[in-house]
Formats: sequence, structure tokens, C-alpha cells
Amino acid sequence: MSGLRKRWRLKAMRAIQERALDLFDERGFAAVTIEEIAAAAEVSPSSVYRIFGTKEGIVVTDIEFDAMSPEALAGIFDPADPVGSLVRAVRAYESPPGDGPQAGKGPWRRVRYFFAEPSVRMAVCATLDRAGQRLTPIIAERGGVNETQARVIANALAFGYFAALEQWYLDGGERPIAAYVEDGLRPLRGVLDTSSHQ
Repeated sequence: MSGLRKRWRLKAMRAIQERALDLFDERGFAAVTIEEIAAAAEVSPSSVYRIFGTKEGIVVTDIEFDAMSPEALAGIFDPADPVGSLVRAVRAYESPPGDGPQAGKGPWRRVRYFFAEPSVRMAVCATLDRAGQRLTPIIAERGGVNETQARVIANALAFGYFAALEQWYLDGGERPIAAYVEDGLRPLRGVLDTSSHQ
């Protein structure tokens, strides 16, 4: 994909996701159609389906992570410190605190649908599985562990992140997500430290 086309696609993805969230916040997730989202984002319904597949896909897609090349992902992920890598990535992603967790921007807006809508939760689980699959070869190649161990580490990170995110949601998003991720994954630090497996 050319640079210009990629930039257009990312811009369209952000616009569709923002307009969809506007509509979901206003009318509820179940009440909004793909056609209404497309109209609000000024794109065709077929573009929404092609880019996101489903309404759930619109909510769960992490535009920056999904667009990241394997090389870029390997550049920010340290297999010797997988928990630290995840915490650093979450800190970089989080927007600075504004007027509380529901200020309209930042992660709260999307994340609350992960736990409020059962179909979105299921889509998140599939997305976490794909994230684990993307991390597995990086961990296996550079982490000094075999492929089975790399897969377990990748999935422990992905689904551990989700568990920490759920606690953040249940607590009302009062503290930064990174604080929950760091605290929640602390017991796994020694277990997932691949330098000790060599």
C-alpha cells in the first residue's frame, strides 16, 4: 500500500471510528446501523464494511497498533521485558488526563463498549488473539524461548492486559490504564521475563 493511500485509509478509519462512537454515545450501540455510521463519516457503507467488517470491529480496532508493521512492533517490544514493553506502550497510548474518564477523548470512550456490549467483548477476544499471534514470532525469535513458550507469553500479555483493562473500567477509569496494567501484570514479571529462560 502506497504512503498516500495508507495515510488516507488511516484518516478514514479515524473518522469512521469517531463518528460511530458519537452515534453510539448518543443513541446506544444496538440502535445504530452501519449505513448511519457511513453517512455520518461521509463514506460509503461498503467502505465501512471493507475497513472494519462489523460494528464491533469499529469499536475494537486499535488503529495505531493494527497499522504497525512487524518491524515497528519489534522495535517497541522487548522480549526480555515483555511486561515493561506493554506498560510503556500503554503509557504512550493513553491521552493525558482531562476532565475525568468520560471527557470524550482518550481510551475511555471506546473501552467502555468492550464491557458494556457482549458482542463487542467477543470481538475484543478475537482481537487479543490476533495481537498474541503478532507477538509470538517476535518473542520466539528474540526471547530465547521456544514457540510454545512464546505463544503462552504473548497470550498471557494480551489477555492479562484485557483483565487489567476490565478492572480499570469497573473502577470507573479513575487512574491511568497503565497503572492497572503494571499492577495487574506484576506477578507475571518474573515468570514472563524471557532472560531467565535461556
